[in-house]
Amino acid sequence: MTDDDFAGAAVLGARRLLSGVDRLGVAFSGGVDSSVLLALAARALGADRVVAILGVSPALAADERVAAHDVARHVGVPVVEVVTDEGARPGYRANGPDRCFHCRDELFTRIGAEVVSEHRLDAVAYGENLSDTARPDRPGARAATEHRVLRPLVDLGLDKAAVRRIARAFALPSADKPAAPCLASRIPHFSIVIPEKLRQIEQAEAALRRLGFPDSRVRHHGDIARVELPPEDLLRAVTPPLRSEVHAAVTAAGFRFVTVDLAGIQSGAFTLPLVTRD
Repeated sequence: MTDDDFAGAAVLGARRLLSGVDRLGVAFSGGVDSSVLLALAARALGADRVVAILGVSPALAADERVAAHDVARHVGVPVVEVVTDEGARPGYRANGPDRCFHCRDELFTRIGAEVVSEHRLDAVAYGENLSDTARPDRPGARAATEHRVLRPLVDLGLDKAAVRRIARAFALPSADKPAAPCLASRIPHFSIVIPEKLRQIEQAEAALRRLGFPDSRVRHHGDIARVELPPEDLLRAVTPPLRSEVHAAVTAAGFRFVTVDLAGIQSGAFTLPLVTRD
């Protein structure tokens, strides 16, 4: 089956799945999962019956906000921005392994209070895929369950590889976009989340992108920035003259010391060691 045929089948599946929904809100970040969900919903229901809902807070990098609008514009769906205040929640600031629950709960609560009635939404969906369900470090899924948020990608049996395949078929700007978890994910658990740390991380990662490293994580360890890069970028980052530029870019964000992690990018590096699956 070609990618186009595969994507077409996914649209038909989404149409059946959402047959009872007149207007749908999609919790949208601009990442590949929520982008594919938005595109499927627009094709299944019609773009005029779908709203992309973007949560805006200090944990969302400015570049990610702009990119999200670009994707929604490509799909043809309007964006509604919802300002969230997860930083006011003690459970979020405490930064335990359940931090993502408090963040998602804040987002879905705001959507329910501010967006659903105004835009006459019958349902809200978010971009959890089948691969996510196999991981124990996804406490945001509990918030989705409590708020009765739909998971169409899971219900359609679409894992991460399938999502990427559909994104390429739809020529979405985010089709090959690296994963971009929220900025708070760079702060070790039980180290308090504050806007200043988020600002440092955002500034350092933006500087690394300008130096030609589009996929990076700057882990915040107080005075120390631990930079994670794809393995193929490690040598380039520590080889002169780029090495001094990397150091200058990251220290300009407020860190005193810069390290490069030889293990490369590690998804769930802080959370996975602390959680187990029931």
